[in-house]
Amino acid sequence: MSNGDTTLTPKTVTKPKLQRPRLYKVILVNDDYTPRDFVVLVLKAIFHMAEETSYRVMMTAHKMGTSVVVVCARDIAETKAKEATDLAKEAGFPLLFQTEPEE
Repeated sequence: MSNGDTTLTPKTVTKPKLQRPRLYKVILVNDDYTPRDFVVLVLKAIFHMAEETSYRVMMTAHKMGTSVVVVCARDIAETKAKEATDLAKEAGFPLLFQTEPEE
């Protein structure tokens, strides 16, 4: 047996960096047929907004054409947009919610 010095170097383990999932916006699109009170009702029921907040979002869409309702994960955004649009269709209104990726 030899009396030499042996140095052991530990192997470095690199962890892959995980990217955060891309966020998506739910957008309320204004139309000229859906009553304002109904839009506020949908925002409160589906997105759990307070009365004042839902009114502000509705008025922004009314004045600007569209309004961002919420920013969240893709599956949640698509589910909420579909629920809100379906609720409006059941009531006979053409209210539309869309999703798009956030920049």
